[in-house]
Amino acid sequence: MARSNPEIESVGKIGFIKEYGLHTDDQQEAAKDLPARMEADGIKIVRFLWADQHGIARGKFITVHDAVATLRNGMDFQGATLVMDTGNHVFTPLFVEGGGFGVPEFTGFPDVVLVPDPTTYRKIPWSPDTAWIVSDMYFSNGKPVPFSSRQIMRRQVEAAAELGYEYAAGLEVEFYITRRANTNIGVNETGWPPAPPEVSVVAQGYQYLSEGRLAEIDPILQLLRENLEGIGLPLRSMEDEWGPGQTEFTFDPLTGVEAADAMLLFRTAAKQVCYHNGYHASFMCRPAFPNFFSSGWHLHESLVNAKDGTNAFTDPSQALSEPGRQFVAGILEHALPMTVFTTPTITGYKRFKPYSFAPDRVNWAVENRGAMVRVQGAPGDKSAHIENRMGEPAANPYLYMAANIAAGLDGIRNATTPPAIIEENPYESESPMLPTSLWEAVEHLEKDSFFRTEFGDPFIDFILMVKKSEIGRFLSEVTDWEMREYFEFY
Repeated sequence: MARSNPEIESVGKIGFIKEYGLHTDDQQEAAKDLPARMEADGIKIVRFLWADQHGIARGKFITVHDAVATLRNGMDFQGATLVMDTGNHVFTPLFVEGGGFGVPEFTGFPDVVLVPDPTTYRKIPWSPDTAWIVSDMYFSNGKPVPFSSRQIMRRQVEAAAELGYEYAAGLEVEFYITRRANTNIGVNETGWPPAPPEVSVVAQGYQYLSEGRLAEIDPILQLLRENLEGIGLPLRSMEDEWGPGQTEFTFDPLTGVEAADAMLLFRTAAKQVCYHNGYHASFMCRPAFPNFFSSGWHLHESLVNAKDGTNAFTDPSQALSEPGRQFVAGILEHALPMTVFTTPTITGYKRFKPYSFAPDRVNWAVENRGAMVRVQGAPGDKSAHIENRMGEPAANPYLYMAANIAAGLDGIRNATTPPAIIEENPYESESPMLPTSLWEAVEHLEKDSFFRTEFGDPFIDFILMVKKSEIGRFLSEVTDWEMREYFEFY
């Protein structure tokens, strides 16, 4: 049976993208070329990805014929993915008016529409005849879903453009590679969340930047390199970190939303490539294994002058330009509520310890790895930039970057002067302390007005609900520590 009549297309809503003007000129051009590209690449399946509130890829595998139709119609998708915390637990009364969020379009939780971004198309090397496309989420009336983190970042990128800047970011991400004990899942091992997989270490660890330690895991590193480069990610280096099998991957800078897309695709690709080859990649901040050290995600960032493409953070007489200093000032000013976006898990706050190469307070310094914001550069340095060291590798990349952009631009708009730069020991400075728990960070965000203005009341109320659900489930559990501490003693 022929499947070429658009009147009988069953995917999405016919003509949805054009009706609501949801593709830019660049996206329209890419959409025109994409059917021929997919045919030339021999694509049979397209995986449509959408980054959920946790920064995890959700989506569907679509046959290529219907994938072409989504370029006109979008793809129907289940909005209920938004009501689940990290353990897949529903945290809102689903069927009350407004879906529990006070958003009329969520009443009854009807389907939403994923609109593919054809500029993100890439062929997947590890899956035959398969491609990836990143998508944005809309209601059926053409309005963007207010909880879609990719669109939240896009608005901040546009805000930077209004001030004459382009946002640039380079990724420096630490994570663990372990070897799976088996790939079988027993019927008693399912659940939400399930028991963690049984693993063993792949390298001895604790010989920082050891060429020998890195060579121990060369087979999986080569597979990761081959596949990451195969999907077009600008991999820069692979390095040995502290813990056994703890590695650091760095990437050349990208601009705008593409930088966050790269993090989404990197984490997703790393987990899939490792899984299919008998390994487990984890971006959890600190797995509870002996001698495992905390992992961080250091966000290297700067602004580019849109007029001439020069680095807006370069200054001939100081390490960071005046706009760069103001950008830092904004980040420092809004750092406490920002931690919900940079460090969104309960485990992540166990990383904020003194003398740990992670920050424990809100400060900045030039070339000092103990500070929260590290300036990398010197007078006249064309690559001058800042490094925000407060993030964990599990952070939603769109929210992490959007929060940095929003805070930094606020500093520029208000010509904010940063606090005194730390010249000596950042761990002994009289700087405000970072939150020591997720619930403390949530309290800061709940009291904050700035991110409500920037991200919108609906989104902030939503993310607070997500995090409070996660916190509530954690605090209701009796931990191993409590059993060891109290069971025999009392």
